[in-house]
Amino acid sequence: MIKVLKEKSDELVVRSVLNGNSSDFEIIVNRYKDRLFSIGYRFFYNRDDAEDFVQDLFVRVFERLDSFRFDAPFRYWLVRIAYNYGINQKKSKVIELDVSDYEMPDSKSSPENKPIRDEIIALLNESMKDLPDNYRICIDLYFYWQLPYEQIKNITGIPVNTIKSNVFRAKSILRDSLRGTVAEEYYEMH
Repeated sequence: MIKVLKEKSDELVVRSVLNGNSSDFEIIVNRYKDRLFSIGYRFFYNRDDAEDFVQDLFVRVFERLDSFRFDAPFRYWLVRIAYNYGINQKKSKVIELDVSDYEMPDSKSSPENKPIRDEIIALLNESMKDLPDNYRICIDLYFYWQLPYEQIKNITGIPVNTIKSNVFRAKSILRDSLRGTVAEEYYEMH
């Protein structure tokens, strides 16, 4: 059954889980663990805390799966839960900043570009630490999750115009902080 569901939409997998096939939840975990790790990492900047965040988050999602209403894509509902959980967890934790062991997944990079890509990721992660939380979450949801402004609004409660402004300001801050680095050179070449 799992093999057949791997090709199916999130919503069909969720229906299967809700119909008693709880082992199918593994498909959802495998589809979203890296992206949810990214959200956790953006909140905590610590690999261990981000991994704990993902594990706890999947438990919460599984327990609340019956509250998914199927009126929007599952991934939007999942991101909203992740975002709200991240905010609540961040408020209750002292955060250690450590970006040295984080790597964003990218299946399209070639071995020749890996050293440059790794340096760009490190520079970007370092610059992202300095962004205000509201800028960082908006830019993360917009670029990494590729969510439209309206969905970001639904997840964060931030008005669309403010989200647009936050993304614009975050890009400007990041561009300024990456000026003169390999990240700026790479951006200008592509």
